[in-house]
Parts: sequence; structure tokens; C-alpha cells
Amino acid sequence: MSNLTATTPAMLASKASSSAAGISPDPRIYGPGRTVEPVAVTGAESIIRSLESLGVTDVFGIPGGTILPTYDPLMDSEQINHILVRHEQGGGHAAQGYAMVTGEVGVCFATSGPGATNLVTPMADAHMDSVPMVAITGQVNAAVIGTDAFQEADIVGIATPITKHSYLVTDADQIPRVMAEAFHLASTGRPGPVLVDITKSAQVAQTTFAWPPKIELNGYRPVTRGHSKQIREAAKLIQGASRPVFYIGGGMIKAEASEEFYRLAETVGAPVVNTLMARGAFPDSHEQNLGMPGMHGTVSAVAALQRSDLLITLGARFDDRVTGQLESFAPDAKVIHADIDPAEISKNRTADVPIVGSLKEIVPELTVAFDTLVAKHGRTDISGWWKQLNRFRETYPLGYTTPEDGKIAPQQVIEKINQAAGPEAVYVAGVGQHQMWSSQFVKYERPRQWLNSGGLGTMGYAVPAAMGAQVGNPDRVVWAIDGDGCFQMTNQELATCAINKIPIKVAVINNSSLGMVRQWQTLFYESRYSNTHLNTSVSDSGGEIVRIPDFLKLAEAYGCAGLRCERPEDIDAVIAEAMAINDRPVVVDFVVSRDSMVWPMVPAGVSNSDIQFAQNLTPQWDEED
Repeated sequence: MSNLTATTPAMLASKASSSAAGISPDPRIYGPGRTVEPVAVTGAESIIRSLESLGVTDVFGIPGGTILPTYDPLMDSEQINHILVRHEQGGGHAAQGYAMVTGEVGVCFATSGPGATNLVTPMADAHMDSVPMVAITGQVNAAVIGTDAFQEADIVGIATPITKHSYLVTDADQIPRVMAEAFHLASTGRPGPVLVDITKSAQVAQTTFAWPPKIELNGYRPVTRGHSKQIREAAKLIQGASRPVFYIGGGMIKAEASEEFYRLAETVGAPVVNTLMARGAFPDSHEQNLGMPGMHGTVSAVAALQRSDLLITLGARFDDRVTGQLESFAPDAKVIHADIDPAEISKNRTADVPIVGSLKEIVPELTVAFDTLVAKHGRTDISGWWKQLNRFRETYPLGYTTPEDGKIAPQQVIEKINQAAGPEAVYVAGVGQHQMWSSQFVKYERPRQWLNSGGLGTMGYAVPAAMGAQVGNPDRVVWAIDGDGCFQMTNQELATCAINKIPIKVAVINNSSLGMVRQWQTLFYESRYSNTHLNTSVSDSGGEIVRIPDFLKLAEAYGCAGLRCERPEDIDAVIAEAMAINDRPVVVDFVVSRDSMVWPMVPAGVSNSDIQFAQNLTPQWDEED
């Protein structure tokens, strides 16, 4: 997913505060715009004071030897709420979840060596999905770097390919500048994770703290204003297209441009498809929304891309899960591609009209340019295009069948959760079948309603990300919809939630399997189920149900409410019970059919035109329209 510049609340607060004081601030300094006169401190105190000056209120982490000096002044901070996680990976994903729902930079702490390497997966995940995050790690004393000291790991070297930037700080005097730069880099341009690795010797050294520091990022100037000529060329293509499609990605949400896009979409009247990372960027209830494209997208969304003559691509990156076989993707379409990251443009599909910049600025300018053209020259009729797409939408809607084994259909569970919690709730998914069903069967009406690990596909993302989302949005209901495989990877963070009174709700879609892997084994490996059975709800030879682990007992052991649902007729009542519990986390074990599959599906490596809406059933594309 390619993402675009957002103006965050903290950045706006910074400008307002500085303007009121009559100061001309450096717009690159993130935060509330404080001024702090020089004061003698330790490096560790400088870290905490920098975070306070940057407006940070919540941090997820776990202490250890080399970060311990920083945890001491942290205890005295009246601004920063530190949440003690049970594993550094959980802290990293929590910082992601916090960032995803707030638009602010998420922050996590870890010690050196294994503490830092446990953050590798969240940093890689945030890098793939363009999530603004700063990871602060302790490092061994500068004098022993390179000697294989206890708990030494070259985390800067490890993280360089999976972060937007990585710093190694050995001089305490550099801490304010590096912290300010890290937040600026993480939150601007194409957002992403930044690592700040600080030696223990720098943390204990004496230094002087003052704010704001001077930023030294002379080569970093993200382009936000799209080239006006390119925007006019894009408007011409849209005005003349007979089969246009808006293909929008997660960059639309990162750019905070959903309102501007809504006006553009209605002005043009073309169909809209939104990727997995863009769910909620354009309301599902809008008649122009055809849903999600790609491997598990709707037939109408896939057909729209394949048959279009113009792709209006905004904040998306032509991911392989969207395009399928790249050479056969949208063969007749010209491409407009607008993105903040010039590296994404023409990377996978050559753009006829490339536009580098922020969607927040590009989209309204494109609306004006299109309106001006239409007022002068009219526009191409697209009613025949809509007739064709509406036939696909009506003939091949999303749906599911009742399982033959009599167990609950997982899709029904997710539909019912959505009906109970509504669009104001936040929905967080792990990775696999339940992720795709959550994208398909929850109705997304607003940005930042949906969180998932899209690019990296990290199992174990849901529970800690939901925890971070709940901290960031304490007044919203937060549902983590997880698989029984994913849930067992990070469920120790339930302890964090219970102790800190973070009342997330977890729906475990328990099919006693690694469900998506099992689906592929069914379809492509002659139902040879090699190592995909999890034994979380099975009958033994005597007919007794064996649950390893028993998710009810696990929930109760962690101080959470535990519920179980095994019959379709009980779904509504169990969800209502879960919704009524708000003083602690809730875990609901939904025992579902293991034979349920995700449809539609484009098998890997084939053209999107070969999409199947059910097993071995492909749409009739060539009926008379």
C-alpha cells in the first residue's frame, strides 16, 4: 500500500500554539509547539523530555538492561502513560494499532539484543503498510559495540531494509534533534517506521536539553503539490473515458483525503474499488462502491478493473494480490497514478499520467479540473458501463452457504458482530480466512474503522493492534476478529489489557485449523492436510470434545471474560453478552465449520479474469449486456 501525507492533530496543534505565541516555527517539528529553555539533564531525561515536547501521551514497551536508564525518568512523567506489554512484538503492534486509529505516531520501547529483534516483525509490518511509528531501543555502551557484548545486536543494520530510517545515537547531545527528525520522518511523505537505537552510555551521560532543536534533513523534502499540467492531463483522460474506475488504496486514508475523494467520486460518477488497506476510505453503502478487488475481491470489482479503459489509481501500489497475473491485468486500460512516493509510480504498471504528491492536495484539484473540462466540452456517457457492472454486482453478490456439518458459518458470526457493533466500532483482524471474511462481511463506512496486516500478512497482529487501537480510541468499541492460529501467537497481551483495563473484545473464529492454509490444501494439494490441524476443538475417539487450549479457561486465567458459542441460534445472544461487558476484555470462542472457504477467489498466478465465485464456478462474462 502506498500512502500519502497526513496533517495530524498534533501538527495542527503545533502550528496553532506557535502562531499564538508570535513565533515562526519550523513546520517540521512534530507536536504541540512547546519551547523549553536549556536545562542540564541526563541523556535518558532528554529522551523523555523530547517525547513530552513531541506531544506523546502513550508508549508501549518492556524494560531491560540497556533501556533501563530511560525507564527511570519515565516514572516521573505526568504526561506519558507507559503500558507494560508482555512481549516486544505486542508493543510494536500496539503502537501500530494506536497510529492506525489516531493518525498520530505510535511509540514503542525495547531493550537491546532480543528485545530489539522482537520488534523486527512490527517494524517490517509498519513499513509494508506505511504506518507512522517510532521504535526506541536501548543499545550496549558505545565502547563495547562490535565486541559481541551481552545482549548486543546490530539492530540498525537489521532494521535498515524494513524502516524508513534508522538512527544509532552515541552522543547524548544529539537526542533532541534525532527524536524530532524521527517523528518528522515517520509522519510525513509516505509514513513509516523509524528506529532510534540509543546506547546506554548516551542515556547515562550528562547533556543539555532544549526545545525545539534544529532539524538537519536537508535532502528530505516530500513533494505534496501535484504538477498542475499532469492533473489537467488526468482530467482529460477521465472526461474522455467510457469505462473509468477509481482504484483507491490505503494512501487515501493516510492522506486524510476521504472527504475530498467523496466529492471527486460523485462528480465523476465512476465506479470505486477500494483495496484491503482502503476499506472505509469510501463508504460501502454508497452505490458507486463495488467493494474490494483482487484475490478475494468481489466479482464486480475484479470485473471493473479487468474491463476498464482507465484506471484512476489513487494511493495504491498495484500489489500482486490485486493484479493477479500482472501481464493480463486490466489489459485495455490507461493508467493515472497519483502517489506521494515516486518509487511506487510505474514500479509494477506503467503510468500514462503519473502525479507525485499528496492526495489531500491532488484530489480537490482534479475535481476542479474535471468540472472545468465537462463544463466546456461535456463528457463521455458511462451509463452502458454501469449497466454492465450492475449486472455483475446483481448476479454475483458476496454470499456464503450453510455448512454441511451443521456448525456455525464463520461469515455469519462476522456479519452479526457488525450488526451489533455498527460502523462506529473499530474492527481489527489477524491474517487468513477470518481476515478476508472481516473485509467482506463488515460494512465499512468511515476511515480508520478497519485495521489489518495487509502487506506483510502477520499472524498475531490482531490482539496487540486492537489493544493499541483501544488506547487510541478509548470511547469506541474495538473488536479483534482473530483466528485460532493467530490468536495463539500473541494472546499473552490479554494480560496487558486486563491489568490496564483495556476492554477489547476478541472473537476467536475457531475452526481448529490454520484455515487459509487448509483451504489451499483442499483446492491445490488434493486435500492432503499436512500440519494444519490445531486441535482447538475436536472430538476424540470416545466422542468427547478436546480443546487444547480451552479458550474459555485461557481467557479466565488472563483476567478476561470468557464466552463460547457453538450453535447458530446462540450467536446473537452471545454477542449481546460480549457487548454488555465493558470493564474488562472479553474473549468469545466461536466454534465454526472448518470446511468454510473464502470466495470469490483468484488462484495465485492466473489472470483475474479467471476468478471463481465458488469452487470451480466462474462468472459468465459474455452475456448480452
